[in-house]
Amino acid sequence: MDMRSLLLLSVFLALIREGEGEKPTVSLRPKFPQVYVGDDVTLICNHKGGSKPTKWLINGKVQPHEDYSMLLIAVTPENNGIYECEQAGSKSDPYPLTVLELEPLAQLSPSVGGAVMTKGDGRNLVLQADDDLKDWACFVLKGVSTFSLGLDVDEKMNRAVIFAELKEAERATFWCKKKDKDLRSNAVTLKMTELMVMLVPPAVPALQGEPVALRCVVWGGPKLEQAVFYKDKTKIKTTSEGTYTITSATQTDNGKYSCHATYRYSHISAEAAQKQGDSDAQELKVIGGPPAAVISASNNSLRCSCPHCPASCTSYHWYHTLFNDPYTRRKLTENDGFITVEDEGLYSCRRDCRKGFSRFSNDYSYAVQPESDTANVMPIMVAAILIVLVLLIVLLIVLKRRRGGSAIQETKRDKDKTTGGDYEQIQLKDKDQAVYHTLGESTSKDQAEGGYEPLQKRQEEGVYHTLGPGEGQSEGQGGYEALKSVKAEVYQTLSSDDSKKPAGEAEGGYEQLPQKDKDYETVTVEENPYEEVKKQMAKEKE
Repeated sequence: MDMRSLLLLSVFLALIREGEGEKPTVSLRPKFPQVYVGDDVTLICNHKGGSKPTKWLINGKVQPHEDYSMLLIAVTPENNGIYECEQAGSKSDPYPLTVLELEPLAQLSPSVGGAVMTKGDGRNLVLQADDDLKDWACFVLKGVSTFSLGLDVDEKMNRAVIFAELKEAERATFWCKKKDKDLRSNAVTLKMTELMVMLVPPAVPALQGEPVALRCVVWGGPKLEQAVFYKDKTKIKTTSEGTYTITSATQTDNGKYSCHATYRYSHISAEAAQKQGDSDAQELKVIGGPPAAVISASNNSLRCSCPHCPASCTSYHWYHTLFNDPYTRRKLTENDGFITVEDEGLYSCRRDCRKGFSRFSNDYSYAVQPESDTANVMPIMVAAILIVLVLLIVLLIVLKRRRGGSAIQETKRDKDKTTGGDYEQIQLKDKDQAVYHTLGESTSKDQAEGGYEPLQKRQEEGVYHTLGPGEGQSEGQGGYEALKSVKAEVYQTLSSDDSKKPAGEAEGGYEQLPQKDKDYETVTVEENPYEEVKKQMAKEKE
């Protein structure tokens, strides 16, 4: 053997010895600096000599798993321990895994849908954090390889969106982290199926005591006629709604779920044939999760507490979210256990525990109330009372006037029935002045005893003279007769003997003298017609 061959043989033997003497190593994917409850993580046994049959040990106990990678779904503190792997008789150094029962700083969640997608499909994942998202970056783990993703930041809404797709991968884990720091979001794992029927669990871990909905979905949106749900291949429910709901999840609900669907594409054709199909089995794991904060309220004062948080928890973080938009959440400046709220929306809180956070509290819904009911009702009540009082006063005044008027009218009517010197007003027409004269006491039974009778007067002035006792005796003793000026009608008092009254009419009264060629006399009014009348009356008496 020449020198060249000996040299090559020695190098080959040295490489073999080096490969046999190097230890395998255990590494974590994704490379999280801190693992939180609910994360999906993968442990990998690396060996430079290539992939070989692997033996896994947890806390020194051999596991049945023999693949070089070990997937842990929705880890909890129960997964804490020392992990080792062994290949070709060589054992790795111990790898300690510690799961914190807390949440990371930021939250990543699907905008729609659950954890299962059809091949070639994709969906948006929304990132929310307390600070500026421009300093964040997002990644995806497919198999054992990690890739970076584009991040679309909405500074106004303080949220960012990444587009998640699987392409040819059967599953992928997505997460985001702050650049140059260990702060990160939770991890979201999406799984791919090539079947028409899918059983879709939530994309976030199922928490103990909370409701969990499993949906049986058919690609293309046909009409679902029936869905049969199975747990570990045992039928548990048949429904036409396509959803199986666990009202309060517990550890007994852990298992693999699937569904069988009967459906028609009736939205494409009214005569579409009935079809059936089965879904893949999907694992459901119920975990306790981090301790949750709790909000208690008194009017608009809120208090945050966390009875089961560890002692390392210090300050409080408060959040405000607009109604009907869970992705508008913003962090408030308050950091103690009490706040007073004024803006409408949903309020939540959580405890800051240094390496992580408690679970978010229940949402407290606050709607701005109009001014207190008392403040609104009192003005209305006062106004109503004032209106009622005014109406009562007006009503009393009206009633009083009506009663007073009735009393006056009754008094006048009573007086009209009595004798002697009472008055009765007669309506005037055409604004004529009413002239009254006193009717003497009448002996006629048909005549009213005394009263006044208006003597009408037009625009011309009336001239009156007093009748002597002998004139108009049947009419009463004495009276007045209006003597009209030129073109005026002249009235004279007629005695009961000269009256041309109809039979049965009361004795006495007035009769209008006929015009010109009738029985009337014209009285010429000169300087003092009243004196001439007096003289004439004196002569007649003599």
